[in-house]
Amino acid sequence: MKNKFFTIVLVVVFVVLLVVINNFMNKTSEVNLQSGNIAESNDLEKNNGEENKNMAVMSVSSENFEEEVLKSDKKVLIDFYADWCGPCKMLSPIVEAFASENSSIKVVKVDIDVNPALAAKYGVSSIPTLIVIENGEVKNTSVGLISKSEVEALVK
Repeated sequence: MKNKFFTIVLVVVFVVLLVVINNFMNKTSEVNLQSGNIAESNDLEKNNGEENKNMAVMSVSSENFEEEVLKSDKKVLIDFYADWCGPCKMLSPIVEAFASENSSIKVVKVDIDVNPALAAKYGVSSIPTLIVIENGEVKNTSVGLISKSEVEALVK
């Protein structure tokens, strides 16, 4: 009797685990498709090999961070991310949408694998991390996947 009960419990746990994995894979596929669409739309915004200066989100590195972020006359939202990070890929379309709807806020992305010193300087130990900087000073921080309304609240 105990063996039968134990077997049933294991089967139920296994089925639940399969459903969770399947849902995660479907969401990851949707994010990959959305990311692909964003990449394609960014490619369409290029003219003769020169990137459109009106792109909503720009990538920054250690070389241009001070000029683009610390010396910016606008409030800046920084998305610290990595290409291999699943939650970062899920947050990317949210950040893109926020940026396209809020031209008064400068939105930039920092790849932590390419710019580990910047990540260390701002105490980024988990990604995705969003940091709001105004007049060169950190005003707010969020770690993990958040919704668009939470991004809006973070920046206010």
